[in-house]
Amino acid sequence: MARGALRIYLGAAPGVGKTYAMLEEGQRLRAQGADVVVGFAEPHGRRLTAALAEGLETVPRRTLVHRGVSFTEMDLDAVLARRPQVALVDELAHTDVPGCRNAKRWQDVEELLDAGIDVVTTLNVQHLESLNDVVEQITGVVQHETLPDEVARRASQIELVDLPPEVLRRRMVHGDIYPPDRIESALTHYFRVGNLTALRELALLWLADRVEEGLQRYRTDHGIATPWETRERILVGLTGGAEGETLIRRAARITARTPGSELLALHVVPGDALAGGSPAALDGQRALVESLGGSYHQVTGDDVVEALLEFARAENVTQIVLGASRRGRLSRLWHAGVGQRTIHGSGPVDVHIVTHEAAAGSAALARPPLPYRGTGRRRYWLATAGTALLLPALTWALTALRGRLDLSADLILYLLAVVVIALVGGLWPALVAAVAAALLADYFFTAPPHSFAVEHGHDILALVAFVTVAALVGSAAGAAARRSYQAVRATSEARTLSRLATAMMHGQDLPSLVEQIRENFGLTAVSLLERDPGAGARPRWYVVASAGEQPPERPYDGDLESPVDDSLTLAARGQGLSREDRQFLAACAAQLAVAYTQGRLARHAAETDTFAAAERTRASLLVTAVRELRTCLDTAAGALARADEPEQARAATVRSSVRRAQQLVTDLDDVSRLHAGALDLCLRPVELSEVLTTALDDLGPGGHTLVLSLPEELPDVIADAALLTRALTALAADALRHSPAGQPPVVTAELMSGGRLALRITDGTDGSPVPAERGRSLALRLSRDLVEAMGASLRSSDTQAAAFAVTLVLPASAAPPGSAAP
Repeated sequence: MARGALRIYLGAAPGVGKTYAMLEEGQRLRAQGADVVVGFAEPHGRRLTAALAEGLETVPRRTLVHRGVSFTEMDLDAVLARRPQVALVDELAHTDVPGCRNAKRWQDVEELLDAGIDVVTTLNVQHLESLNDVVEQITGVVQHETLPDEVARRASQIELVDLPPEVLRRRMVHGDIYPPDRIESALTHYFRVGNLTALRELALLWLADRVEEGLQRYRTDHGIATPWETRERILVGLTGGAEGETLIRRAARITARTPGSELLALHVVPGDALAGGSPAALDGQRALVESLGGSYHQVTGDDVVEALLEFARAENVTQIVLGASRRGRLSRLWHAGVGQRTIHGSGPVDVHIVTHEAAAGSAALARPPLPYRGTGRRRYWLATAGTALLLPALTWALTALRGRLDLSADLILYLLAVVVIALVGGLWPALVAAVAAALLADYFFTAPPHSFAVEHGHDILALVAFVTVAALVGSAAGAAARRSYQAVRATSEARTLSRLATAMMHGQDLPSLVEQIRENFGLTAVSLLERDPGAGARPRWYVVASAGEQPPERPYDGDLESPVDDSLTLAARGQGLSREDRQFLAACAAQLAVAYTQGRLARHAAETDTFAAAERTRASLLVTAVRELRTCLDTAAGALARADEPEQARAATVRSSVRRAQQLVTDLDDVSRLHAGALDLCLRPVELSEVLTTALDDLGPGGHTLVLSLPEELPDVIADAALLTRALTALAADALRHSPAGQPPVVTAELMSGGRLALRITDGTDGSPVPAERGRSLALRLSRDLVEAMGASLRSSDTQAAAFAVTLVLPASAAPPGSAAP
């Protein structure tokens, strides 16, 4: 029996329309003649969703009692017995009530699929196991119902049901997602715009990865080796040489110019695992790649070019960035370099060859390597001293044995000495020892003696063969010694970096890490310095962490410097380090910078979490306070309305104050909803005279004392009539309270250039100075929020002016005929 097909409607959050889309698909399949049943659907009280299920056969649910409460779950046995072609099952990650056959609904779905039944289901991205911790960091909510990603990956189709955060929040406000008592809490917590945007991005990225997996699977199944440029993937090849950072930055610039592209870095380790690049340099280059948003990879292969191209084909790479060859022209004549061979074998993949300072023929030629670079300074000089002492001593011993040994035995003993010297000091001491040994054998042990002339031809052949064999054996022994030295050094460096990384993982502080670096290199003092970005032309440095006596406070105060990036550098005092040690120090500095950056990010995240928690607490308290105040004020207003006739006159003042408090609470509520993005705006042309009339009526008897100085014809303004009325009422009431008796506020209006209308409310004045707190009144702050939400602006005059004035600048819909802009 063929296994059924699974189709998932994936959403970023509740309320995006997953269940609606599932039922709509069920209706479409039913119209095409398919046998469709609803195994489980949860409309959550949404009328349109419930209506869409009409006409579809629904398998009755199973009722279970758990802890005295009745629950309904999908009746799996009934659906299996019904054996439809398609079953609609909502909420794939749901946890079944104890007593069901399976613990999770996705396990029920697996049984349906095994029975050959196609299943259409729904899933929210926050329920995916791999994203559970990320969602918790974003929303602060722990998701207890999770689904293994592998279950979703096995789906034959995954369709994203998407809504912009603003639209989803409007649905929330209209009561289309949660009941009214949960709306305020949801809007200020889980359903914030930032949360919804992040969840939406998670869903898109997760689905994009599934599409990429499907594409790779299709290319593999059909044997497609040529890359498909669905998106640019730039691969940079690293050897561990000094040119690596140049290549990485060049590849990063190419990536930055192509939105949606991906940066990859690859180092191919040769089959012998010892001829690769510097581990310290590669570690620093890995950190640079990751800091630029790329990914670092390492593969092993006997043929570097073949391994590189094989990786490029597997990862669907579209461009390869390589460094120019460091080999000379003569060497390239005998054997094509990596770049040339890559170009020949790349096919449709573009190959960029980037020049660098270490390239052959470049203007800044690299200094030739030191003779002791492969084995170390100490072993090189020890082998050199051995050459100067061992060969004369051996010659003296052979001279004493003259007559007992022939020339072949003498040459074998000399060869043994050359091999010993090669094992200690490497190639160059071995070559010097081979030539010196040949000359000594010629001078002392070939006829005529004590002369460099050779009497017999077979002696010449023996000496030539000796030099050749000694050179070959010495070269091989030296190479082995060099590789052994490199392996020991690489192991030591890896152990040091491992200790450093382990210390970072255990949260060791920066000064301790710096002290560890100082001890590893035997330095006197070490400082991690950060540059002040706002210092201007003259750089100013701050000591982030230091260790040792008199640590350098500026990069040039130390004996050596290892820059990490434009803002961080490691400065040290102490004995001079070799080139390899400097490269290793650079890798340690990169690790130190990572620890510093992680610590800074952790502190920032902690501060952000604290601020977010405080904001949530403040918003929750504000919502609670507004609700409680509204209840108290409604009670007071009701009591005043039931007052006896004799008490009505005395209650007039109290009633006015209660109305003011009610209006203030309403304004606070609206501003809170406005900041949460949950206040709907209806911007349309509004007649200003009608808005002013409504505002004056809301002010009561005091509103009729305002002086209106308006032009005969005013254009309509683009605004929300209700919010504009509230803002004008609050500003006028505030002006009335601060105006002296007999000096009422004045309201004026004028048409400005650019199709804008300025409405000004000026306090009455008696010549006394305006109080400083006048410009910080609550009414002014609330009105400014309401006005700016409509796309208008509100500004107040300086409190040092003769009279305090507030000006609203509103967009006009159309200028009245014959009006002139001032």
